[in-house]
Amino acid sequence: MRKHVQKLLNHQRDILPPQAVAALQSAIQDLRTTQAAASPKEVLEKQMESLENAANKWLKPYPNAGLRENVEVLLVALTVAMGIRTFFLQPFKIPTGSMQPTLYGVTSVPDFTRALDLAAPSATTNFEISTGWTRVREWFEGVSYIHVVAESDGELKAVDAPFGLRFFNLWQTLVVGDKSYTIWFPPDYGQPTLQDRAGLRPGQMFHKGEDIVKMKVSAGDHLFVDRLSYNFRVPQRGEVIVFETRGIRKLPQDQFYIKRMVAMGNEKVQIGDDRHLIINLTNRLDATVPHFEKVYSFERKQKPRESQYSGHVNQKVVGEYYPNLMFNLLLAPLFPDASAIYTLPPDHYMVMGDNTMNSLDSRTWGDFPASNVIGKSFFVYWPITERFGVGYHR
Repeated sequence: MRKHVQKLLNHQRDILPPQAVAALQSAIQDLRTTQAAASPKEVLEKQMESLENAANKWLKPYPNAGLRENVEVLLVALTVAMGIRTFFLQPFKIPTGSMQPTLYGVTSVPDFTRALDLAAPSATTNFEISTGWTRVREWFEGVSYIHVVAESDGELKAVDAPFGLRFFNLWQTLVVGDKSYTIWFPPDYGQPTLQDRAGLRPGQMFHKGEDIVKMKVSAGDHLFVDRLSYNFRVPQRGEVIVFETRGIRKLPQDQFYIKRMVAMGNEKVQIGDDRHLIINLTNRLDATVPHFEKVYSFERKQKPRESQYSGHVNQKVVGEYYPNLMFNLLLAPLFPDASAIYTLPPDHYMVMGDNTMNSLDSRTWGDFPASNVIGKSFFVYWPITERFGVGYHR
């Protein structure tokens, strides 16, 4: 009670007359003295009553006092949350599959953004939708199902964007013929849209009882970014870091990416034909180097594969294994072969994704300033899979 009256006095001191300030300070001091003397309960209650009378007499009442206090508590909580987010731990969602299988972006079955699903569309929907406790377990693993069946013949006229709040979607609408279909709480599709993943096309014809959409979506990893450590030290080679794309050519300028830091200022970098990085002409990175144990755990006889640990590939290696794929000219233009040397400027970093066959990284757009670094990956908090926690993604 004493602290509360003192707080109100501090708020109103500039608008109260001097006699009010003096009376309140005297009553507060009397109660403080009584407390310090460990006085009997009756004496303490008398001093509390005296302070209450003084407060009721001199303090100005606030309109909507209860609402005011609740708003004040909410603002303090938001301030603390923003402080934690800015200086300690920031939530981050994996936007793409470039760090798989270390950290996963959103994946789906089917996924018509992939050539494999385009080649065999019927096989991609050949799965059972889980029920009961299996469905509950899969929900904790970040798995969602979408199943929409045509109630009558018609062509696809529209697929609306999901409607929702900042952190989750509420609904999404499809229009086939004269019928609208609502998907409640649609999952996050990542960078592609529902149309991209499901292979939906305007004018596509569906017959009664046919699946319009049958899809299994696995949520991308959600993690906390440690924003504190790099205030006291620089990133170490092999750490998974989050950085701004600001100023990086060929990338959107308002996003955050996550990759593994492989080289730093003034270093010379090569990518050998054996899929290992070479630093400063002689330092060949391998599975004995901290943070690269999994990256270089591949079998040399096995060709590089998407979403599998396959080391790091240069443009020559991509062309040798996949001569007909469209991306074989776009994946590593700065590293055409093992002899290509890239020298970093001072205070710059080079990063690469663990999914070397499907990662837009420094092999394409080069380096970036150290000032772009936000922090390092710390803790995967969703979904609850083998990647949950601290250690897996190191």
